[in-house]
Formats: sequence, structure tokens, C-alpha cells
Amino acid sequence: MESGPAIFAGVVFALFGGALLVWTVARVRHGEPVAHGVSPVASATLASVASVIALVLGFWCFTRV
Repeated sequence: MESGPAIFAGVVFALFGGALLVWTVARVRHGEPVAHGVSPVASATLASVASVIALVLGFWCFTRV
């Protein structure tokens, strides 16, 4: 019973992190800005770091099952 919330949180973090990483890579490859009004390098870096952190949190949640 206690593993249900960990699985749910792990799936949410993994889906968010994966989708954000794919979106960021697609924007950078097309030469489009990741965020408007911000340096392209800074916004791509911040989005990449946030997606990796979400993926790591998802993996950590799966280890708690």
C-alpha cells in the first residue's frame, strides 16, 4: 500500500522531466528560444538542469518502492 504514492510520484517526475528534456532539445535544434526575453544559453541550461533534476527525482522515487 505504501508504494502506490512513490510509484505515482516517480511516474509524474519521469514524464515531466522527459517531456521537458525532449522539448528543450527540439527548441535548441531548431534554433528557437526556450524562453522569451532570456538569454538562449541560460534558458536552455536552466531547462536542461530542471529536466535532469526531475528525472533523478523520478528515479529516486522508484527506488523507494
